[in-house]
Amino acid sequence: MGYFGIGATAAGSRVVAAPHPSAPIPVQGAPVGSVIRTGLGESGLDVFPIMLGAAEFGWHVDLSAAHGILDAYREWGGNAVHTSDGYAAGRSEHIVGQWLGRRGIRDDMVLAVRIGSNPDNPGLGPVNLIRAVEASLTRLQTDRIDLLYLDATSDDATTLEDTLATVEWLIESGKVRAVGAFGHSAAQLVEARILASAGYPRFTVLDVPYNILRQSEFDGDLRLVAGAQGIAVTPSQALEHGYLAGVHRDRANVAYSVRGIQLAASMNRRGSRTLRALDRIGAELAIPPSAVAIAWLLAQRAVVAPIVNVFAVGHVEELVQGVGARLSRAHLAEIARAIQ
Repeated sequence: MGYFGIGATAAGSRVVAAPHPSAPIPVQGAPVGSVIRTGLGESGLDVFPIMLGAAEFGWHVDLSAAHGILDAYREWGGNAVHTSDGYAAGRSEHIVGQWLGRRGIRDDMVLAVRIGSNPDNPGLGPVNLIRAVEASLTRLQTDRIDLLYLDATSDDATTLEDTLATVEWLIESGKVRAVGAFGHSAAQLVEARILASAGYPRFTVLDVPYNILRQSEFDGDLRLVAGAQGIAVTPSQALEHGYLAGVHRDRANVAYSVRGIQLAASMNRRGSRTLRALDRIGAELAIPPSAVAIAWLLAQRAVVAPIVNVFAVGHVEELVQGVGARLSRAHLAEIARAIQ
């Protein structure tokens, strides 16, 4: 009998032998995490409490490795993938689209796409916005985007009314299901709500850089407006460029690169205190520091599903542990003291 349980008959035909009694019991049915879903504000979308970010796909992560990461995320019950027309000049979308097509699971996944930063169709003007969405749909091999994030940092000339009028057409044509904001100020969210009362599409989701070490961009008016409008927050930079994973702690061991400079910016007394707090809490809860950072975000009232960019399959298993972790008031207080 062969090593993998396949033998040969006298006639040379191959037969599959019964599994060995000591073989692992195969997993049957859907992943346990597939029942963990949370409503994404008033978008009508239900997602796993972590959105898998594809910012590294096509840049630091090639197609094969990216598909392995996506498979692992789905095996843990994940169903929401976030990409952008600007990630690796669109290669990220190509990789995600090929994965969706090869697995035949488009209807099982929530596809979130940030639009506005691709150099071929920059900004949020009516013509470029429609062209950008069409180009993303082609790269993603799909007929619709479930959640379209509008990148306000890419365009300071187009009026919000003109952009939302274009989005209205995209929704009516079935190319987009819901719309989210990225880079919008509190005042712009208020303006958007006024426009929504006149019949324009409303922002139901907000993407803003936010994590334990980086809170100023969200705290204040933006948090108040998002809370008052019932907007679901899907914070990006959930691990502060990977620093909160606790792997990189010494400047001497960080390469001189864009990512290295980003990591080094957190390597100070405040960052060190924070990692020590995450280490201690993680040891108590038997989860890695990155999972504690995710659990902290999910403990914030407005946060629904952090967007986390992943480099390796092993990172997925670490991060999803944060979904099941519950931080006590003492844990939250300890983290608050560490970041002072």
